[in-house]
Amino acid sequence: MRRIKLHDREFELAIDAATIDREIVRVAGEINRDLAEERPLFLSVLNGAFMFTADLLKLITVPGAEVSFVKVASYAGTSSTGRVRELIGLDEDIAGRTVVITEDMVDTGRSLAHLKAMLEERRAGRVLTAAMFHKPVALECDVTVDYACIALENDFVVGRGLDYDGLGRNLPDLYRVAE
Repeated sequence: MRRIKLHDREFELAIDAATIDREIVRVAGEINRDLAEERPLFLSVLNGAFMFTADLLKLITVPGAEVSFVKVASYAGTSSTGRVRELIGLDEDIAGRTVVITEDMVDTGRSLAHLKAMLEERRAGRVLTAAMFHKPVALECDVTVDYACIALENDFVVGRGLDYDGLGRNLPDLYRVAE
């Protein structure tokens, strides 16, 4: 599909699934190399990152890797609300462990900054970030994406776990709002 309609908006194809898959393979290779001797906890940020986390973890060969989930929210419709709400928290003991936050998208960086601060309070050994997509031009917080698949412009996008008011997460490709 080249164009789709979700709710009241038209979207056009931005990045096909094969390109996204190649970048996830590349990032998984970097993580496997860098964390081969560690026991990392991959912390998936729901709802959007569940697809990226699943695709990534199928390629992770680090024997001690584990996964957990948190849910935070900072978006309503197509824009950030400017505040982060924690909806589901972390139960694991992370003291001294390497934690890899997996995000579908890092744009303003607010959610990521919130999570990093929370993990540091819980004495994580180190906190790294893997993001399927990131928007360097939209960053408002001083955060680093350690393992980035694809950089985007500041367009609103859906697909591959990203949604527009609940729709579009299931699409294997990435779509941007059509002008």
